[in-house]
Amino acid sequence: MPALNRLTATRIVAKPQALDAFSAPAGALVLRFAPDEMFITPPLASVEAIMALDEYAIVIDECSFSGVWLSMDEALERLPYHCEWELPTERPAFAQGAVAGVPTKLWFGHDQVLLMVSSPFSAEMEGRFV
Repeated sequence: MPALNRLTATRIVAKPQALDAFSAPAGALVLRFAPDEMFITPPLASVEAIMALDEYAIVIDECSFSGVWLSMDEALERLPYHCEWELPTERPAFAQGAVAGVPTKLWFGHDQVLLMVSSPFSAEMEGRFV
């Protein structure tokens, strides 16, 4: 497995309606961790747009996750051996759950999968996801 690398992003905690209305920059990967929480990579250059939607939004630079992009073929070959839950079949899709016993977030694009873990778990994931 390739090494997991630190991801830089912006994390936003705001009213769900504000996050629903927010338009991320073109090309950004936007993951909705929860109804009131959003993870955007690369990091936002400006927070004005989200603050206009929710003046009490919490917007922080995020670098606590590490990840690796896997080809869809590699991901679908390896993930079933390490997941005790059903993988999403539609694409794109976001899923969260234990992979090889490690809390993991997965973004299924059309031809790639981003595997993300909290950075302190990256060495553990690299050792288990083989």
